[in-house]
Amino acid sequence: MDKTTELLKKVRKIELKTRGLSNQLFSGSYHSAFKGRGMSFSEVREYQFGDDVRNIDWNVTARLGEPYIKVFEEERELTVMLLIDVSGSTFFGTQKQKDGSAQMKNDILTEICAVLSFSAINNNDKVGVIFFTDRVEKFIPPKKGKNHILRIIRELIDFHPEGTGSDLTGVLRYLSNMMKKRAIVFLLSDFMHTGDTPYKDALSIARRRHDMVGIHLYDDREVSLPNMGLVRVQDAESGQMVWIDTANSATRQAYQDWYQENLQHTRQTFLKSGADLASINIKESYITALMNLFKMREKRMAE
Repeated sequence: MDKTTELLKKVRKIELKTRGLSNQLFSGSYHSAFKGRGMSFSEVREYQFGDDVRNIDWNVTARLGEPYIKVFEEERELTVMLLIDVSGSTFFGTQKQKDGSAQMKNDILTEICAVLSFSAINNNDKVGVIFFTDRVEKFIPPKKGKNHILRIIRELIDFHPEGTGSDLTGVLRYLSNMMKKRAIVFLLSDFMHTGDTPYKDALSIARRRHDMVGIHLYDDREVSLPNMGLVRVQDAESGQMVWIDTANSATRQAYQDWYQENLQHTRQTFLKSGADLASINIKESYITALMNLFKMREKRMAE
């Protein structure tokens, strides 16, 4: 089987799985969780008891001799932007799939992006993508339609980045400069960034214009080191090779402390900026995590 045929087969497999999920589970929740830009005039009708008198159309009322009100409806069309981390650390996973191969973080990332994209086009919204590492790798302008979503899935499966690290500040600044109109922005990453520049300010600036949602993906083996003795490991983002004595309890504790500190920093950064964040273990159902995120947003908007 040639490379093109294999790629199309993978795209079709992901389309069937994620399109079904978006149709069955997410469309209604997506609609409720992400509101349009505002209200637009729809029609006028006769005034009914309980209507807001501020919506009375006085010109029509004077002309017809009976009170009429203006009816408004939500402007539903949105722009959804997916900021997708394709750095080296996303190509990691220790969970097994049915065929015995490793379940990588970027595999789940691809499925989540596909589900969000199909949910968006089901609501007649545009979808755009920014791939990033330690640089902005590729920008796909927002468009509608199934063919556009299939292109995004193909890129997710077959994209080969130039960079290996990750720079959250850079991609957020690029977003703020590129997207002048309000958008729903999903930032999908493991947030194990190697950049020295804190991204708090860049996220806060982006949040002022856009509705920001972080999707944090992680693998169990990133939370704590197993006791495997002396092992040589490579940092997926920097490429550096180091020896680690995992039999040393102090070493394992130091790593676990670092991971928890980084996770807490990520959560606090999103909280302080007013953005949402959902953490997803790649061995568990991302469906449940996304549904909980949508329900939380829906509840908050109803308050």
